[in-house]
Amino acid sequence: MGSNAGPHMEVAKPAIFNGEAGKVGGFITACRLFIRMKLRGMSVEEQVQWVLSYVQGRLADVWKENVMEKLESGEVEYESVEEFLTSLRKEFGGGEEESVKAAELRRMEQGGKTMEEYVQEFTRTARGSRYEGRPLVEEFKRGMNGGIRKKLMEAENPPTSIEQWYRRATALNRNWRESRREEERLRGKKEQGGVQKQERQNLPQPLVWQRRQPLPQQATTGPAPMEGIERTNMVVVRGVGAGIG
Repeated sequence: MGSNAGPHMEVAKPAIFNGEAGKVGGFITACRLFIRMKLRGMSVEEQVQWVLSYVQGRLADVWKENVMEKLESGEVEYESVEEFLTSLRKEFGGGEEESVKAAELRRMEQGGKTMEEYVQEFTRTARGSRYEGRPLVEEFKRGMNGGIRKKLMEAENPPTSIEQWYRRATALNRNWRESRREEERLRGKKEQGGVQKQERQNLPQPLVWQRRQPLPQQATTGPAPMEGIERTNMVVVRGVGAGIG
């Protein structure tokens, strides 16, 4: 099943190679991966021609024309595509590739990248730069963010090898990001609770119905006495006076 899965898998094709020394390593790696996954059934000549189709521009065109002429005339013949890729590396890489990678390694910094991204980029650049051992560790420490570097150097058992620095720096950076996400989640939950409480306080208060208290009963049930009032011939006269005859 594994041998039949290659033709059906999506594999990125290499970028056009224009002969720039600093890019020859990445170009060869991309070609090697694509050939292994997609072009296993081709002959060596066909694989070499496929690689040459991605060599374009600047001095690379001149070299490609020379190689194709030698192939057509039978002056040169590669037993494997790896032999051809080795000659390509010697032509465009050599000592210049090492110096380019070493300079790039010295300029590299983590910045806003995660530690996983920084480690991958650093590892790719370090390959072929001839940096190893303690100098490689020092370049990695120099480029990483100061907070992580300080925590690891002040640890009870600080890392020593480059593999330990890769592993422990990645774990520390991942834990820090997870802690930040948890703090933001809890802060957002707390703020949301405060908003909901304020909204509840701003709601109109419900009406409260109260039973009316009965009026106090009068001492007497009859009409209130009318002091100084007399009735004469159905006419009410206030005070004292004569009636109408």
